[in-house]
Amino acid sequence: MNILVLCTGNSARSILLESELNAASGGRITAFSAGSQPSGKVHPQSITLLEGLGRDMSTARSKSWDEFAGDDAPQMDAVITVCGSAAAETCPYWPGAPVRSHWGVEDPAAAPQHEWETAFQTAYDILSRRAAALLALPFEDMDTATLKAELDRIGNLP
Repeated sequence: MNILVLCTGNSARSILLESELNAASGGRITAFSAGSQPSGKVHPQSITLLEGLGRDMSTARSKSWDEFAGDDAPQMDAVITVCGSAAAETCPYWPGAPVRSHWGVEDPAAAPQHEWETAFQTAYDILSRRAAALLALPFEDMDTATLKAELDRIGNLP
């Protein structure tokens, strides 16, 4: 299953979930991340947290969701937005995705720098629990409606 994780800046939350899904899925999922208005760099606290978990961040980059809209892009089975509930934040829309779901998490990059470690760890913990809930499912055998319902349910887990 190919999953595209979207957020506005593609520097924190989407990077965290992309990494977690790729690391924990045992090849069942190939995750990608992108942003509607990419910041152009991965947040340094995202790198610190993920490298602390043993993840290779040497090729991580902030990229536009337009990279995944072309004919030569991998076909996505699901698109998950992770932008939080802040009123001013715009979550990108992904046309043509078979399944779309929202797994909102507050933006840890919006925290004051002295709170980054805690804020990023909190966001990662939420996303990691949600990834584990997805990986516990036989999603390969689910029809689109069931997968959508399960993704939406998981998106509400704390």
